[in-house]
Amino acid sequence: MNDSLPCATGRYALKLLLGLVLVLTSGCEDQPQTTRLGPNSTVLAFGDSLTYGTGAARGAAYPQTLESLLSVDVVNAGVPGEISSEGLERLPGELKEHRPVLVILCHGGNDMLRRRSLEKLAENIRAMIETCRASGAAVILVGVPQPGFKLEPPALYARIAEEYDIPYADGILTDLLTDRDYKSDTIHLNAAGYRRLAEVLSEMIPVATSP
Repeated sequence: MNDSLPCATGRYALKLLLGLVLVLTSGCEDQPQTTRLGPNSTVLAFGDSLTYGTGAARGAAYPQTLESLLSVDVVNAGVPGEISSEGLERLPGELKEHRPVLVILCHGGNDMLRRRSLEKLAENIRAMIETCRASGAAVILVGVPQPGFKLEPPALYARIAEEYDIPYADGILTDLLTDRDYKSDTIHLNAAGYRRLAEVLSEMIPVATSP
C-alpha cells in the first residue's frame, strides 16, 4: 500500500534540492561594474522619500549610512513626494552643484502611487540616466516596487538597466518592504531598513584602497 511513498518522497526531495540551487544561484549573475570610487569621490543619492529617509529619524537615511560604510561623500538628494518628471527637471542642477562620479537613482514610486503612465516613467528614467552619463557620472539603478499584491518593481527597471548596461538593485526594496522589521509603513522603511539598503548598495560599489 505504501510502495509509492519512497518514490514520491524522492521526487519531493529533488524539487527541494532544485529550488535550493535556484535560490543560491539567483543572485550570482554577473552585474555590470560601476566606477571605482577614490577617497575624494562624491556619490549622489537621487530620488524621493525613500532616499530622503522618510520613516526614520534624521540622519538615519540610507545615504548617510552609505557614506560611513564607503568613507566617501554621499549627498542625500531625496525629495519626498516628487514624481519622475520633477526629478528629471531637478537633476541637472544637482549634478552641476555636486559633480558626482556615481549617481544612485531610486525614483518612480510616486508616479506609481498616483497611477501615472509607466511608459512616461520609463522615458523619464532613461532621460535621467542619459543626463547623468552626459555629466560624466556612472549610475546604479534601484528598482522601486509597484504597489499591489506582489509589491515588486515593474519590468521597466530591469529592461532599462539591461539597455544601459548598468548595475541594478532589483529586489532589495521588495524584500525590505515585505518584512515588518524593516518598514515604518507600507511604502517607507525604518532606520533598520535604510541601513540594510545601504549595506546592499555598498556591496555593489567598489572603493579604491589606500596605497
